[in-house]
Amino acid sequence: MELTARGLRHNLMVRGPIDGPPVLLVHGNCSSGAFWEPLVRLLPEHWRIVAPDLRGYGGTEAAPVDATRGLRDFSDDLAALLEAEEVFPAGARPVVVGHSMGGGVAMQLLIDAPERIAALVLEAPLSPYGFGLGGAGAANPDFVARLAAGDRTDESPASPRMILRTYYVADPASLGADEELLLDTVLSTAIGEGNYPGDAAPGDEWPGAGAGRRGVLNSMAPQWFGIADDLVAVPGKPPVTWVRGDADQIVSDTSLFDLAYLGKLGAVPGWPGEEICPPQPMVTETRAVLDRYAEAGGSYEEIVYEGVGHSPHIERATDFAAVMARVVKEAAAADAEAGE
Repeated sequence: MELTARGLRHNLMVRGPIDGPPVLLVHGNCSSGAFWEPLVRLLPEHWRIVAPDLRGYGGTEAAPVDATRGLRDFSDDLAALLEAEEVFPAGARPVVVGHSMGGGVAMQLLIDAPERIAALVLEAPLSPYGFGLGGAGAANPDFVARLAAGDRTDESPASPRMILRTYYVADPASLGADEELLLDTVLSTAIGEGNYPGDAAPGDEWPGAGAGRRGVLNSMAPQWFGIADDLVAVPGKPPVTWVRGDADQIVSDTSLFDLAYLGKLGAVPGWPGEEICPPQPMVTETRAVLDRYAEAGGSYEEIVYEGVGHSPHIERATDFAAVMARVVKEAAAADAEAGE
């Protein structure tokens, strides 16, 4: 489906009857709505499943991202799509599922429109305190160049295919026959200062680069994205299910995408030490915020898959689908009870 919202042309993968139980799937960075395909094929056909391509990914227009708004450009786009009655019926409250960066987008959507969300499923989400040090300045230039060139080879550790095999999953065999489809989603990423990775800004302190004001990686940087207190304060507090793998190398307390942790390992020179620049404990941060969410009247469940990396919906698709079935059933029952 294609439609225009907020002046942008959006591409959406849509399946199921318009009046089916509503589910909104929000993909992460360097992917698209089709990244959900290994999961979607396992979900009930009577569900109304919508998986949009975020701006700058897949078939959606590559509008620039204002990083100073954090992830709100993305979440505002989703809020506009929720208002389109060809997407969901008026008043529908979908279960919102967000993967990686999409988890941050989903959290922001919950903060801004809590009445529109029945339940939240966070799959390997970035921390509510942001992700990483250095913003766009921390991007691997070889990966960016190969992404821009549409490189499909496995000749370099920085090729999109090898990044997919090495970091998106713990076991590359789990990609199976979907590898080319999933690689297509990675290669759909729009490259530029307004999109991925964004504009690099000089920094006086280590690592010498900070978050710029435009583009994807900067929109997740702690300088611009920090929603912990707002998330805890959300009224109504729909239930949260947090799903992650214990072998995730991207969102982790020891993330290989965290320059401070790489500095601690000696992989990036000049690290000033733990007191000045500690690694970011992303999982611990998320748990602490969700604990506060529960203490303030909400609820959450943490599900951890052993030996699984950054994409449980691919590596443990059947188990993830079962979690989804339970969450959607409980959300429908809660909405029915509220409507009595």
